[in-house]
Amino acid sequence: MTLQQLKYILAISSTGSMNKAAEQLYVSQPSLTSSVQELEKEIGIKIFNRSGRGVTLTNDGAEFVQYARQVVGQFDVLSEKYSGKGNVKKKFGVSTQHYSFAVKAFVEMVKEFDTAEYEFAVRETKTAEVISDVATMRSEIGIIYLNDFNRKSITKLLHSNGLEFHTLTKCSPYVYLWKGHPLANEKKITFGQLADYPCLSFEQGDNSTFYLAEELLSTADYQRTIKANDRATMLNLMIGLNGYTLCSGIICEELNGDDYIAVPFEDESDEVMEIGYITLKNVILSEMAEIYIREIKAYLHID
Repeated sequence: MTLQQLKYILAISSTGSMNKAAEQLYVSQPSLTSSVQELEKEIGIKIFNRSGRGVTLTNDGAEFVQYARQVVGQFDVLSEKYSGKGNVKKKFGVSTQHYSFAVKAFVEMVKEFDTAEYEFAVRETKTAEVISDVATMRSEIGIIYLNDFNRKSITKLLHSNGLEFHTLTKCSPYVYLWKGHPLANEKKITFGQLADYPCLSFEQGDNSTFYLAEELLSTADYQRTIKANDRATMLNLMIGLNGYTLCSGIICEELNGDDYIAVPFEDESDEVMEIGYITLKNVILSEMAEIYIREIKAYLHID
């Protein structure tokens, strides 16, 4: 098994076609096919199903590709760190739950590089996709949170994907709403006071569980709920419908605007959000990843 063969497999998986992958890799299609067959014979599994409409991954192949991405990704990081040669654009991606501070840190990180030489990506997305993106090295860093309710399930999910969680900060929950909300001037807000207003939460997909929710108290008996797919829509719903969400209280006015506030949430459960970043286990972080984490810590005032 060679690094070149792994790159071949990733190209075929990405394009879904032997011919397109061969063009992308500047090799002949027969040579590419032969290399894949040799690898399949060596490792004893069938990686691709082949048909007249192209190629698709087998179940074994899908698992193999996940590991191949990790190996090739780490090789690219090593090459970047110790050779610094070549004209290929370096890549860095972040996947995150919907945290404005995570986007703010990304902005500050990107400012330190020439975007003509790098390919950057930031993805605000569902919790399961954050985990999947990091596991497959689509993103190098993922931002999520843990609490007493989801810790066991999320930790198990991270472990099964070869990931580890690194704590950034712990914080008490806040009610996030717009400044014109009837409860905006309260010193603290209880669950009972929120009964007349819609609770806003981020959509996690049809097959999601309560453990993947981005908001605290995901199993609470809310009388009114509305789901949204993105942060901008949620902010609009806060103003238009006097909606609210439970959050960390860490808000970025530069990105979200100054029309919103976070009021301490008073609850007997003593909930605590532990926000952190996830990476592959024993990973060597790229320069971009190290700077990104540094920018998050600076924004959160972490030494």
